[in-house]
Amino acid sequence: MSEHRRKPPQPQGGGRAAARRGQSGPSSGRRAAPRGATGSSADSYGSESVGSGGEERPYSSRAEARRAAQRGSRRRVAENTGPGARRGGPGGPAAGSGRGKGRATTAPGKKRFIDYPRVGKDGWRRWVPSWKLVSGLFLGFVGSLVVMVGVGYAMVSIPNENDAAKSQNNVYYWANGKQMVATGTGVNRQNVSIDQIPEAMRYAVISAENKSFYQDSGVDPMGIARAMVNMARGGQTQGGSTITQQYVKNTYLSQEQSLTRKFKEMFISIKVGAKLDKDEIMQGYLNTSYFGRGAYGIQAAAQTYYGKNAVDLKPSECAVLAALLKGPTYYDPAGNQDLDKTATPAANEKRSKDRWAWILGEMHKDKHLSDAQYQEAVAKYPRPDGRKATKGMTGQISYLADTAKKYVLAHSDITEAQFDKGGYQIYTTFDKNKVSALAKAVKNVQSARLDPKHRELDKYVQFGAASVKPQDGAIVALYGGDGYENGHFTNNADTSGVPVGSTWKPFVLAAAMEYGTYKSEGEGVSPLSKYNGNDHLKVFKPDGSFYLNKDNTPFYQANESDHPWGYITLRKAMEQSVNTPFVQLGVDVGMTKVRDVAKSAGILDQSMSQDLNPSFAIGTSTPSAIRMADAYATFAASGKQADPYSVTALKVNGADAPSFVKPKPAPKEAMDPNIANNVTDVLENVIQNGTGMKAKDLGRTAAGKTGTTDENKSAWFVGYTKQLSTSVAMFRENPKNHKLLSMNGTANTDSIHGGDIPTLVWTEYMKAALKGQNDLGFPEPTEIGTVQDEAGAPSPTPSVTFTPTPTPSNSPSPTPTKTTPTPTPTPSQSCQFGWGNDCNGNGNGNGGANDIGGTDTGGVDGGTTPTPTGTETTGTGDTRGNGNGNGSTGFFGGQGG
Repeated sequence: MSEHRRKPPQPQGGGRAAARRGQSGPSSGRRAAPRGATGSSADSYGSESVGSGGEERPYSSRAEARRAAQRGSRRRVAENTGPGARRGGPGGPAAGSGRGKGRATTAPGKKRFIDYPRVGKDGWRRWVPSWKLVSGLFLGFVGSLVVMVGVGYAMVSIPNENDAAKSQNNVYYWANGKQMVATGTGVNRQNVSIDQIPEAMRYAVISAENKSFYQDSGVDPMGIARAMVNMARGGQTQGGSTITQQYVKNTYLSQEQSLTRKFKEMFISIKVGAKLDKDEIMQGYLNTSYFGRGAYGIQAAAQTYYGKNAVDLKPSECAVLAALLKGPTYYDPAGNQDLDKTATPAANEKRSKDRWAWILGEMHKDKHLSDAQYQEAVAKYPRPDGRKATKGMTGQISYLADTAKKYVLAHSDITEAQFDKGGYQIYTTFDKNKVSALAKAVKNVQSARLDPKHRELDKYVQFGAASVKPQDGAIVALYGGDGYENGHFTNNADTSGVPVGSTWKPFVLAAAMEYGTYKSEGEGVSPLSKYNGNDHLKVFKPDGSFYLNKDNTPFYQANESDHPWGYITLRKAMEQSVNTPFVQLGVDVGMTKVRDVAKSAGILDQSMSQDLNPSFAIGTSTPSAIRMADAYATFAASGKQADPYSVTALKVNGADAPSFVKPKPAPKEAMDPNIANNVTDVLENVIQNGTGMKAKDLGRTAAGKTGTTDENKSAWFVGYTKQLSTSVAMFRENPKNHKLLSMNGTANTDSIHGGDIPTLVWTEYMKAALKGQNDLGFPEPTEIGTVQDEAGAPSPTPSVTFTPTPTPSNSPSPTPTKTTPTPTPTPSQSCQFGWGNDCNGNGNGNGGANDIGGTDTGGVDGGTTPTPTGTETTGTGDTRGNGNGNGSTGFFGGQGG
């Protein structure tokens, strides 16, 4: 008979009678029925409610009883009851029909490969891995790591310093796609054997970089671990590599900081340490290291910095070259401000000397220099030779390539060392014809006005200029200096440190139009508002107090001359570059707002003066010529600003460089279009009737502003048409310490102003650059703001009507009517733009550049102003750095013109 039809065994002890006897309980003295016999859940397997002899098991609490019941329940769940059990009725598995397959406890289940969570454990114990599991996983991990390391070790090869020395040219292209110059480091590279490298050079890098070089295995495990952890956290990478690791790193064209590259570096370093002796490693390291100035390897470095072969280097010179390995940008005494403004010659020389002395001290301490050798080495710092022009890097080409290189490094993850290895094609924005025209304009004016061979004060005069497309930001031309071949390695078009003077005033006016003053409740200021233009005035704070010097004496703002302008419109003050109105206006508006407007126009934070004192309004900041041209381009583009750029594409072997970030294609709105157009209208008047009149020779619609600074140390003209914005800076510089010198007496004149030589350069260049192009003019502005006169201005304020700048005329206005010293204009009097003090001044009769009764001769950038008789005289004024009219030391200094 089959099993599922077999009758269940009959209980022992007599059927129903026995069952009745079993119900009598333990008190009857009879033996309890076997477990499962009654079909009760209390009698089934897993129950702990009945003890031996059928007696109830005592529990100390209900909670203990509940836990016991739960344990029994889990055991019952583990039973494999089978289909028969489900059909067994109230009796459960044991009391079923007998067709089930029995309980799991009679047939253990299949074991799992990984027993997790653990079977047969309760509570938290189920989640604690066994020691077998932990040890197994650990052994598996170690085994996998060993296999991976073995495979990696077998796959990598030992680097070859000769392969690493291979380099290509970098090729630069003009905006039209034609080649500008091909320049590279191939000719500045030569490997030498270890016997050609002085012991002093080897020990200099050992003492400075890796003291345990001759004892270590070539790998610094802690350094690698530290770098990988830092990279995993997203932080900066850390150094501390051994010389072996640095040699390995030098052989890679890619300088990426990634875990993959770190592993490869580790494997190769281990292999190099095992296969090569220490002298071979040292030779490879010094032949592949970058020393700056495009010099790879110790031989090229020795030639570049000291004009000698490596074998002839002295210990003191070796220490200087070893210092460069920490970072040539910051340890080359010649400086490298083109890559970092803080890398000035003075700062770099100090860093170089400090590290040079430290390295020699370490070499002496490590017994690599005797006492006598050490004393000889530290006796005098061996100053390296100056920078030299490389092949093709002459004239303006050197500055163009330098600007493009700087742009690439700032907009990619390419390092200078990697870039100098070559292989890049750089497509620039530079227009060859415009670059030539700008250089020609500078040279023509220089030769016509300056004679450095015969006049001492004409020596050391420098020019910097840049030309930018409005609404685009493309730099089409720049003038950086006399050229690398003439020993001038600073790019004057892209350097800071030259104050811009009164070319800053348009930002003050724009801020007043946008924000108003503290008195106007947000209402913009009209350019017809009047401010006191007299010389030697106190500057008042919004609370009514005035600014003080450091010695608590009143601060007085000075003009370029002592001409008594009286109360004049801001338009007139801009025309004649009068300081006092704009200083007070800047305070009334708030210098932080002036700064914000300048920043939105394109001026960089780091080039702006951090001291927002009154003189901030008249140009204590030092932006580059490129940034000034770009900021004025914002006015030309009716408030649309685009950051300047010099590279349109970067390719490697014909393919786009993946890490290069191209410039943004669309400009952003930096200011309200009507504000920009009103500033343009005021600056048109500067050229037509004011300090920039020499720019009228351009013969087309243009706007601009002149600027002259403290002690006549710099002079600027920044101007624009609709198509082009150009800035020109002129200054004198001490070639030894690069400090600015006064230009008083330069060009055989008392002083140089922005309306003179810089304006002549600007005009000649713009004529050539815009030749054949239409005169697009500027958008007509609409009336803006309200007339908000400074306290003390004559009242009532005449009503005004807005009219565009009239076409200048050589004849005075008809039917002039002189005003009295204290005029009281009629309410219907109309003040047209371009009128002089008879309408918008205080009527003192002296007249301005356009006053009726005076000859319309203009003025020279605030310093030369017309007298009432119409003849031109140069005002003596005072030195603006003195801050007041009587020559006492001023706290704020001042700018002018």
